[in-house]
Amino acid sequence: MTDSREWVYTEKVKDHFMNPRNILMDEKGYEADGKGIVGNIKCGDQMIAYIKVDREKGVITDFKWKTYGCASAIASTSILSEMVIGMKVDDAYHLSPKDIAGELGGLPEHKVHCSVLGDKALRAAINDYYSRNGMEDKITREEARIVCQCMNVTDRDIEDAVLDGARTYYALQEHTKLGTVCGQCREEAEKLLEEYKTKHFS
Repeated sequence: MTDSREWVYTEKVKDHFMNPRNILMDEKGYEADGKGIVGNIKCGDQMIAYIKVDREKGVITDFKWKTYGCASAIASTSILSEMVIGMKVDDAYHLSPKDIAGELGGLPEHKVHCSVLGDKALRAAINDYYSRNGMEDKITREEARIVCQCMNVTDRDIEDAVLDGARTYYALQEHTKLGTVCGQCREEAEKLLEEYKTKHFS
């Protein structure tokens, strides 16, 4: 019988959890070129990302971070910090949760949302850098679109539900309450469900 306390992560996740790299120790003394915050410490994981950039080369020269969360959240941010140092800012901007999880050798499905927080924190820091340096045209705005008018559920809510483990329409309803009034959103919700499953888990 398998011990329920068995470590279910890869050795790389364990290494980055136990020995995280590039944690910011002195926030007041660190002069970042961009800062990004995602999540909410009151109800879950929160990540804060700080980057330094060589403007002439357009390269990230340093990445420091703070993460409040689980082993997956800490390991994801740690390995992300190693991935982006030396990378072109524009290339780092398009790193995906799959890239981060892949670099860790994979994450349990119910923990993939931690790598999503990592890429969002990085993107927020890069957006801040772009904004500070008059490059607003490079910023991609991710605006949520309402799918279920009755319950005010957006496409982002559906994506978050998939990342949290929803794999069927009924599981999606349990997470978001969409389609529980008139049900007219079901076809679009099921389509998005499949798209996000493919995006994050295929």
